[in-house]
Amino acid sequence: MPDFAYVALDPAGKERRGRISAANDDAARSRLSERSFYVVSCEPAQAKSAGQSLSFGVGGKKLGNKQLTLFTRQLSSLIQVSPLEEALRTVSRQNEKEHVRDILSNVHSGVLEGQRLSEAMKREPKSFPPLFRAMVSAGETSGSLPQIAERLANLLERQAEMRGKLISALAYPIVLALVAMMVVFGLMISVVPRVVEQFDDVDQQLPLITRIVIGISGFLAAYWWVIALLLVAGGILMWRLLKDPKIRYGFDAFILRLPLLGRLLRDLHAARMARTMSTMVASRLPVLEGLRLTSQTVRNSVLKEATEGIVEAIRGGGSLSGAMRAAGVFPPLLVYLTASGESSGQLDGMLERAADYLEREFDNFTSTALSLLEPAIIVVMGGMVAVIILAILLPILQLQNFTGA
Repeated sequence: MPDFAYVALDPAGKERRGRISAANDDAARSRLSERSFYVVSCEPAQAKSAGQSLSFGVGGKKLGNKQLTLFTRQLSSLIQVSPLEEALRTVSRQNEKEHVRDILSNVHSGVLEGQRLSEAMKREPKSFPPLFRAMVSAGETSGSLPQIAERLANLLERQAEMRGKLISALAYPIVLALVAMMVVFGLMISVVPRVVEQFDDVDQQLPLITRIVIGISGFLAAYWWVIALLLVAGGILMWRLLKDPKIRYGFDAFILRLPLLGRLLRDLHAARMARTMSTMVASRLPVLEGLRLTSQTVRNSVLKEATEGIVEAIRGGGSLSGAMRAAGVFPPLLVYLTASGESSGQLDGMLERAADYLEREFDNFTSTALSLLEPAIIVVMGGMVAVIILAILLPILQLQNFTGA
């Protein structure tokens, strides 16, 4: 059936805008009248260009992680004290970004048309992931949407906090290392050639370290563009190779074996999975369905395969803790607490404790790693600069000794 865009007034005199599906204009107006709406206008909705439909999102844009978290927190607060439709309209109108208002208004229109919130969110599948919609649907079915929205808001806020900590943990040493490399590169290209020009007329063999530094400096000055092209070509080749599932799996397995980064990723994945499952169990959402949806969001192929293996093991009649133990990529503490939760009937509480512990371990580990990595980078950079300075000073000292002799 075609869609009709309408503008109407509700019994309280408030303006309502949205879309409604009906066989024709009269049927659309009749459906709106059944809701006690006074129809101001009702016209066929304009078709989206390039075959796009309203159900596939607004202009290809979506809510970012921060915007989704903020929306969930605002919605969870408002539906405690006001109807869902009123809460959605309030949240959508107060946002400053136009595309966010459009997305939320699209969902709001679906609710006005009589759809459940989880169904209306399917109009914006890029903004509201399947797991998010499944938990909203569970709340609507059980009549506990405000409580589940609160849990969802807490979950998203905690995930955003952990994501921020991971970015901070990786960004600082990477930036520090890049700055150190740029300083050394600048010295080798700009400073060293000008200094060694003074030794061209010296009828003495320069020290070995000086000759090595001059050779490297000359190569970098003459062929820096070749190095840049090789780096770009290597990056493109790596990007193409990682599209192959087998190569990607091997690369992801290598990342997990790295001493620092591998542990960070494993602990972060385990903590996220534990907190998500805790929220699902507390929301009375089937764990099997939640795990299946969670596995779709995991980017590391090894961890994704392990999560999918848990789904298959549980589907075959196994326990969650047994499936985790068999996967071999989850911390022993998480497996133990999961088994304790299953035996005691307090799975959600034990999973939440496991997530809290793993997140604290993540914080402690990143703090320790950064405290060691920063001086290590500084020492390496200082060593390289010292070698360059030594390569410049040795010929000068050699000349002084020769002159003094």
